[in-house]
Amino acid sequence: MDKSHNLQSAVQGLHLARSLADTLQIVADGVVTGLGYELACVNLVRPDGDLVVAAFAGNSTAEAQITGRVGSRESWERRLGMGEHWGDLVFIPHTEGWVLDDDDVPQWYTDGPAPRFEDEWHPADRLFAPMYARSASGASHGELLGVISVDHPLTRRRPGPDERRDLEEYAFQAAVAISNARLRANMQRALVRLDREQQTLRASEESFRQAFEYAPNGMAIAEMGGDQNGRILRTNDALCRMLGRPASAMRRYSFSDLVHPEDIGTLLRTSAEGGRAELRLGRRDGTYVWVSLRNSVVADHADGPRFLLTHIEDIEERKHREFALAHRASHDALTGLPNSAELHARIDARLCALREHGSDAAADGMGGAEGMGGAEGVGDPYLDHADRAATAHTHVWAPVGDDNTHGLAVVFFALRDFKAINTRFGYDAGDGVLVEVARRLAQAVRDGDTVARYGGDEFVVLADGFGQAEAHTAAVSIQSLIHQPIRLDDQVVRMHAGVGIAWAQCGTAPGDILRAARGFAS
Repeated sequence: MDKSHNLQSAVQGLHLARSLADTLQIVADGVVTGLGYELACVNLVRPDGDLVVAAFAGNSTAEAQITGRVGSRESWERRLGMGEHWGDLVFIPHTEGWVLDDDDVPQWYTDGPAPRFEDEWHPADRLFAPMYARSASGASHGELLGVISVDHPLTRRRPGPDERRDLEEYAFQAAVAISNARLRANMQRALVRLDREQQTLRASEESFRQAFEYAPNGMAIAEMGGDQNGRILRTNDALCRMLGRPASAMRRYSFSDLVHPEDIGTLLRTSAEGGRAELRLGRRDGTYVWVSLRNSVVADHADGPRFLLTHIEDIEERKHREFALAHRASHDALTGLPNSAELHARIDARLCALREHGSDAAADGMGGAEGMGGAEGVGDPYLDHADRAATAHTHVWAPVGDDNTHGLAVVFFALRDFKAINTRFGYDAGDGVLVEVARRLAQAVRDGDTVARYGGDEFVVLADGFGQAEAHTAAVSIQSLIHQPIRLDDQVVRMHAGVGIAWAQCGTAPGDILRAARGFAS
């Protein structure tokens, strides 16, 4: 979870830079701070095709010696064509890389012992992450923007599948950030030229028209001040295509008419010179697209009316990737259920809501708990020929206060003898059992309830508004679903689960509540 969080922070940082130079340094720094490598070098393609070392992170001596040095495009293409291809990544092991020692690509040589085991990182190993511009034709790769070179993984091992995926994703996001930084720089230069050319109004208007009409991202001009403040006066073709609306229809709206209702406050805080925000705009078909808005003020004449120039960038793909990263950090990879960290957060959020509403629940402990043991008997607890009915044993600790107290029930399920499944049928079969149990739990609860995987063979259900009898009835029902047969190849197994129930009340800590419920389930 920490790795995903670091990667997510590094990716978000890419889009906060104000200049291309800042973006390149943030790309290098993000590899070191977020991806687990000691050294990172960003090689940027120049207009002549060669690559210059534009940023370095991790070693100030190396940064001083090779920043600004240039390697030929021919040498770089040779490198990117060698070695092992891990998706878009290129890995050149030390057994092959010696042939590159004398080419003209700037590099920093590191010393160290020879590897002691097969996948240990060698000082002469090379790992490159090419950065490609998004292709307008839809091809997988557009123009090469540059190459990120990394060295010295903190694990001291060659990157595994997860580390490779993270580096590849980061290179993709870095390419987006570099492309956007260049576009912003071009637009800023165009605006500067426009300001300087006001004495030759015709030339400046044509320059602005070209930049506005043919910008690859959306552009719009809106009124500033007066009764029609915010009304859209002009849009370019890119914005019309993005929203699926013709230019004539766009002139009937302001951005406040198009923004998602949940984002209207963000828009109002952004509607000023220099304002920027990420929000959702409505398409003609009723769907919404995530965009980044940046505002600049343009004057028609020296003392004439002022207009708001808005640059609109489609960030739908980046947002989906950010949401995916956030989901990976808060959900279990095997079952797709919320993980223990997310479970704590949801309990805490519920307790915060109770405090905000002035809950008068006791603040000195858990409201109540009860537990049900799993099935008892002799013989094999899994195969059909030894099938038995599960006998529930109930222990009740009444909630503090009124017997009719209702609240957030924390229902803990601990599978019995799950290790025997792994021992007898293998870990793949064990994973299949966990996935099936998770599916049954998710289908059994009400809309709005939470099912989480707390640990290896432990699950938790959060159910709001339950009293003792309701919680007990629901727990027994779910327990019976878990007990139903699960087929593993030509065998059928039955799982049993101990159950513990606790009530979350204002003033209790999520960890205390879960430990109490877990104690009854064990």
